[in-house]
Amino acid sequence: MIKNLMPYIILILAIGFGTASNSFANSAHGFTKTVPSLLSIITIIMCMFCLSQVMKSLPVGITYASFAGICIIATTVVGIVKFNQIPNLPTIIGLCFIIFGVLTVNLLGQPSPTNEKVKVGVVRQ
Repeated sequence: MIKNLMPYIILILAIGFGTASNSFANSAHGFTKTVPSLLSIITIIMCMFCLSQVMKSLPVGITYASFAGICIIATTVVGIVKFNQIPNLPTIIGLCFIIFGVLTVNLLGQPSPTNEKVKVGVVRQ
């Protein structure tokens, strides 16, 4: 059971690192401030490492769709709390579509079998 959950736990870590990187990038003011710039670089490297580990077990499309969608929502929440960036109604509607998309991909999406070789027959006359 834990083995089946491990990719999702690592995905949550990737989302945390990705969100942190976005927050640090905003605080770096175009990478003109040293500490937030370095933190942004370090956290994005950690994020990509975690994503690469998840992609060993989950399909790349589902992994990245989940990561990107949830990271967008998390970054928006950080923007609201830390930077007082309040989204308007169209933005909120768009974020709801992102949530719906992530749920659809994860709950209803069926990836095609991986590493399945298609045998092509040669017809000889």
